Amino acid sequence: VQLVESGGGSVQSGGSLRLSCATSGDTYSGPCLGWFRQAPGQEREWVAHIDNDGMTKYADSVKGRFTISQDKAKRKMYLQLSSLKPEGTGMYYCAGASGAPICTVLEVDFGYWGQGTQVTVSS
Repeated sequence: VQLVESGGGSVQSGGSLRLSCATSGDTYSGPCLGWFRQAPGQEREWVAHIDNDGMTKYADSVKGRFTISQDKAKRKMYLQLSSLKPEGTGMYYCAGASGAPICTVLEVDFGYWGQGTQVTVSS
């Protein structure tokens, strides 16, 4: 399974971006797909995930501003980023869970990763 992100860019505070994650290769059959981000000098952190039933979960820091969705027919997942803040700057990674039968927020449970797409939010 290969994951490729796109849609990153530079925006001003309060702006919006839509990130996409395209899956290819073998059909992904894990419990969920998610987004992580890594701010400069920080560890990578979980942002949101969506399971096979379409149930979503968000980190408190992005709840109400970010929306995760997927189009299984197109084998794509999306993250709509709205009301962006400068602390939202970082590399955003698409990930597929593989280490557990259920969806978690733990990086160790995600075995498939994209290369990341950079989001920069200026004040």
